[in-house]
Amino acid sequence: QVRLAESGGGSVQAGGSLRLSCEASGWSGSSACFGWLRQAPGKERELVATFSTYDRSSDYEDSVKERFTVSRDDAKNTVSLQMNSLKPEDTAMYTCAAKFTRTCTVLLSPRAFNHRGQGTQVTVSS
Repeated sequence: QVRLAESGGGSVQAGGSLRLSCEASGWSGSSACFGWLRQAPGKERELVATFSTYDRSSDYEDSVKERFTVSRDDAKNTVSLQMNSLKPEDTAMYTCAAKFTRTCTVLLSPRAFNHRGQGTQVTVSS
């Protein structure tokens, strides 16, 4: 059974940085699309970044482009989200998610990801 476990959330002032990590276990190594979802109070869940293990491409939602970077460490079987220049509007619960197909862009619906971690809170104060 695939398990995803996030770490690295916390509180930071606007302009600061945080790095989230997602450790995947129980995964056979087949092509996967890893995504980072976030949900702020009172708002719908959105997909902000994706990483494809098939072609190692990444994709970003417009509001995080040039600030967030998603990467994968094959040796550690982790997917990380480096978040720089954080803004108060980035405050949300961030969840690592995965689906085992090659299609992998932020145009996907968050509901397409059938494997999810528990989430980690990111709070950005002004």
